[in-house]
Amino acid sequence: MKILLFGGTGEGRALAEWMLAQGLDATVCVATEYGETLLPEGMKVHVGRLDAGEMEALMADGYTLVIDATHPYAVEVTKNIRTAADCAGLPCLRLLRQSDEEDGCRKMPDIAAGADLLERLPGNVLLTTGSKELDHFARPGLRERCFPRVLPMADSLERCLALGFPPKNIICMQGPFTKEMNVATLHQYHIDILVTKDTGGYGGFRAKAEAAKEAGCALLVVERPQTETGLTLEEIQRQLLGEEEA
Repeated sequence: MKILLFGGTGEGRALAEWMLAQGLDATVCVATEYGETLLPEGMKVHVGRLDAGEMEALMADGYTLVIDATHPYAVEVTKNIRTAADCAGLPCLRLLRQSDEEDGCRKMPDIAAGADLLERLPGNVLLTTGSKELDHFARPGLRERCFPRVLPMADSLERCLALGFPPKNIICMQGPFTKEMNVATLHQYHIDILVTKDTGGYGGFRAKAEAAKEAGCALLVVERPQTETGLTLEEIQRQLLGEEEA
């Protein structure tokens, strides 16, 4: 069995570490060199963004199984992985991050709707939704109140600056963050509203939700773009062990 894992999430990294420990023949695909640095030493890695055709070409290199452990909001990437696996005639397992409900939060269907709402609400805003969709919040009068927390990468910082977010508001840090770290951040920047995605346990959702409650902040959650079916990390591990024993 030769496995091609599309990672980029905490669950993906956990699965990569487990496969390495099990001695499985696996390669992890990550989009950036920064993502490579988060993987365990000794892991075979492919770095770079791929379209469906490039994914299919890579899968043709003797792989027998594909695992999609990409982010639940990366809809296009998941679609491309599935298309490529189908064209390559390979089985594809979806490692699905479990949703984490929180009472009392305000849910929005997408980032744009969240930004529209924020324009009508007062106070400072901690953005923990990543750097790719920050343009929705880069509106005069809103961006000055927003504190984007993004990965410590040059392109993330450059994007924040290009969109006009004040340098003093930009927080470049690598998670996951504990509840205590989140509470300290909320107090440090006098945050009134915390904006996040439904990222589940590995994405730090619970730690953010509990921090917002403790700090007395409103919690705005951008819902997932689609309903998916898939397997948990433990279910995929059991399936891989079963295949090895067969």
